[in-house]
Amino acid sequence: MSDTRTEILEWIEQGRLQAEALPIALRLTGLHPDRKDWREFFNHLTLWLGAICCAVAVIFFFAYNWQAMGLFAKFGLVEVLIIASLVLYWRFDINHIAGQATLLFATLLVGALLALVGQTYQTGADTYELFTVWAIAVFAWVAVCCFAPLWLFWLGLINMAAVLYYQTFGGLFGWLFDSDQIMWALFILNTLALCVWETAAYYGVSWLRERWSVRILAVASGSLISILATWAILDFDDHSGITALLVYLVWMVVAYIVYRHVTKDVFVLAEGVLSAIIVITVYLSKHDESGAFLFIGLIIIGLSAVGGFWLKSVGNEEQT
Repeated sequence: MSDTRTEILEWIEQGRLQAEALPIALRLTGLHPDRKDWREFFNHLTLWLGAICCAVAVIFFFAYNWQAMGLFAKFGLVEVLIIASLVLYWRFDINHIAGQATLLFATLLVGALLALVGQTYQTGADTYELFTVWAIAVFAWVAVCCFAPLWLFWLGLINMAAVLYYQTFGGLFGWLFDSDQIMWALFILNTLALCVWETAAYYGVSWLRERWSVRILAVASGSLISILATWAILDFDDHSGITALLVYLVWMVVAYIVYRHVTKDVFVLAEGVLSAIIVITVYLSKHDESGAFLFIGLIIIGLSAVGGFWLKSVGNEEQT
């Protein structure tokens, strides 16, 4: 769709199509959504929001009526809702959006059930254990559903469990991780997820080919290594600093090769350009003792212009 829109805009620039005829051309090519498209969009949007809001409503219902409800009523209500959601998911086609929404509802309620257990029995478990058990409990559902947003939600649980574990222990048994090692752990986790996701999509797993989900993982991975690189520049250490900068350079080179020559993705390339501008700016600011902020500003403008021109040329290549 975006390719057709770009082609029409190029026709206008070349004088092959009058600008006043653009609305008609877009409507005839189906680029402007009609009533059916808008109705489908709002149906999906309200369905997903309804599933999420229903799960949140159950949680707030327990919070408000905590003292008034008995023990069996609390557990029974959540378990009945989970079972009912699974029955509905079984009744629907697993690829149907209604079935996917009910499975998301059930997945959220599993977290509510685990929180209910911890609050009722005061087990003394740490918060990270809730997210870890939650991720383990719903893994079978996530693996079966073949639904990209639910996989991203599951990865979010893993990331949250890792962060909370580090906040509790400061690393494995309190001694393995330094202050920035949680960033390394999250970077490795999200980068591995990105590699597996892209490989599976490349070799024919159709439901993983939605680019928006891959871009979220790419943003997570790229942001983490960019943060580590800027930390290395600002507080350089001979060992960890060199490691962070080398890994950053490797990430940039691999991302360029993959998203420039294997699977062209201008979004990820734009992320790389932005990351490079930030890291270069931090480096110049760190090592510029004269305080030549005007010079650094000119460098940023120049890099942005060159990066934008290059990204535009890459985007134009996809049209040829």
